[in-house]
Formats: sequence, C-alpha cells, structure tokens
Amino acid sequence: MTRNKNLKEIAFVFFKLGMMAFGGPAAHIAMMEEEIVEKRKWISRDHFLDLMGATNLIPGPNSTEMTMHCGHERGGVLGLFVAGISFIIPAVVLTGILAALYVEYGALPQVAPFVMGIKPAVLAVIAGAVIKLGKKATKNYWLIGLGVLVLFASLLGVNEILALLFSGVIGATFFYFKDRKSLESPLFFPLFLLITIPQKTLTKIVDPDTLQIFWSFLKVGAILYGSGYVLFAYLDAELVAQGLLSRKELMDAIAMGQFTPGPVLSTATFIGYQLGGVSGAIAASLGIFLPSFIFVWLLNPLIPKMRKSKFLSYFLDSVNIAAVAIMLSVLVEMGKESLVNWPSIIIVLLALFFTFGPKKISTIWIILGASLLGYLLSAF
Repeated sequence: MTRNKNLKEIAFVFFKLGMMAFGGPAAHIAMMEEEIVEKRKWISRDHFLDLMGATNLIPGPNSTEMTMHCGHERGGVLGLFVAGISFIIPAVVLTGILAALYVEYGALPQVAPFVMGIKPAVLAVIAGAVIKLGKKATKNYWLIGLGVLVLFASLLGVNEILALLFSGVIGATFFYFKDRKSLESPLFFPLFLLITIPQKTLTKIVDPDTLQIFWSFLKVGAILYGSGYVLFAYLDAELVAQGLLSRKELMDAIAMGQFTPGPVLSTATFIGYQLGGVSGAIAASLGIFLPSFIFVWLLNPLIPKMRKSKFLSYFLDSVNIAAVAIMLSVLVEMGKESLVNWPSIIIVLLALFFTFGPKKISTIWIILGASLLGYLLSAF
C-alpha cells in the first residue's frame, strides 16, 4: 500500500513540475530542489548534489535524468520510470499538439510576450538554487577555489563536460595526495555506458519509416551532451544534411521545445510529427528519452558506493562544486540575454523579492505570475 502511495505521489509531483518547468535545465533543477529536498524532504541536499554531479557525467537531458534519480530514491526502479514519464508527458503532449497545428497552418503561435516574462523570473529561481546548493558544495576553501576556476572556464566557453571531468579528476587527485593515508584500494569508475538495440528484430513489428525515426533519435539521445544548441547541431547533421527536414523547420522545432515546459528534448516530438505524423512523434519521443532511463537505471545504485570510497567521494565533491559553478555561469549568460529592457528588470526584481524576501512563494507561482506580467507589460 505504501509503495502504491509513493508511486502516486511521485507521479503527481513530477507531472506538476513537468507542467511548470520553464527556463531550461538549471531552472528545472532549482524547482526540483525546492520541491523534493526542501518541501517534501525525500532526500538530503548532500545526496541531491551527488545525484546532480553524477548526472552531468552521462549523456541526456540533465534535469529529466534528475527526476528519474529522485523517483528512484522515493519508489525504486518503478519510481524511476514513473517520475521520468510523468515529467516528460506534459511537454511531449503539448509539443505534439503544437506540431499538428504547425503542419496544418504552417506557422507558430505568438508566444513571445509570455516568454519575455518567464526568462527574467527564471534568473531568480536559479539564483536561489545556486545559493542553497552552493552552501552544501563548498565544503572547504580548496573546493571554493576549484569552483571559481570552473566558473571562469565556463564563462570563457570551455566545454561543460570537459570542465566537469577535469575538475573531478584534478580535485580527486589533489585530495588523494593531501589525505593519502585514508585512500582505499583499487577503484573502478564507469563514466560512460553504451547501449545497443537489435534493429533487425524491430523491423518485423514496426513500420520501417517509423523505426528509422526511432533509430535516428535513439542515436542522438544516447550521445547527447550539453544544451539545446548542441541538440540543434546533432539534429542538423542527422536530419537537415540528409534532406529530411529544412533548417527553418528545425529552428521552429527547437523554438517550440524551448517554449513548452519540461525538457527541450520534446523538440523530438515536434520533428517526429513532421516526419511521420502521430506514430513518428511517438517514435521520436521514445527514441530520444529511452537512453536516459537506461543510463540512470544503471548509474543510480553506484552513487552510494562511490561515496563509500574516499577517492570517488573526493571525485563527487569536485564534480558537485563544478556543477554549481556551471549553474552560476548559466545564470550570468541568461542574465545578459534576458535583462534587455525595463519590463524585464521589473520582473526580475519582483521575482527576487518573492524568492529571497519575507514573502517567499513557490517557484511555480513565480513562473506563472511572471509569464502573465510579461504579457501585460508587452503592450508598453
């Protein structure tokens, strides 16, 4: 009975977050931290940081994979799948509807005024998470120094994954020599995992064109690191270069993925519909998200074991501070893009007040209020 109750709670929480998770991975993780760690206390902030750091080292959408980790912590393997699916479903369904309208009418709805309000508010949400997670991640002055280095490297354009890996290796090695006596014996750390799918078997039960869509997006989902811009580059090579999609159609699909709540990878649903209708949308969505479920399923049980090893514990600490530093660099870059006029400045000040001031309210209401305010102020 308790297990079923937990699964229902997981479904409710992550469906709600999936409906309201605007602003990209950093904002999604900030909302998750508030809901899972602060409000519901499913896991400690330290463990949340460990999950976040480890998630940054595997392919796939970080915030979506974090929902799976949190679901696993609350409801085991079933919880992992319930959380991930519940978070993804709102974005996939909404993007599919927009794709159908796009195919029918050849244009996107006018959403710019609402986005104008969301972007500044997201800055306050991310800032709140950076401060809370940063307090836990900065365990000593050496880690603070490492975080500062990663922040500058990220602002200078260094690849996020390289920054995370190098900080992990450098930090673990430094603390190993600093505290050599406590190091344990030989260690094994699987950073990357590969999956293979028996494609010939599937062709017997699935339409070949639909299967090709699934296979194309499965390849992208299995190797994708980074932001929506990286997704754009992958899909450009996979689809535009092959003549399956025009670049304008791809750019419109990316725009819809960024506007709709939840993971930007819902772009796949939009493109899948363009390529093969409803079955294409389902195939693309399954293909791009399936690797994340597998990676998290395999990775989650390893994280507590990593904490038991001194060396890997140092590695996690170093990766965690690097992940917070990268969130901070994202905040800086988003600030440059978002704070471009007086309405955006008013919105961010109000969002900061409701995030840090005496009248704190849920991030979900901040996002909704900012979206409406952005629409109202767009007339001026």
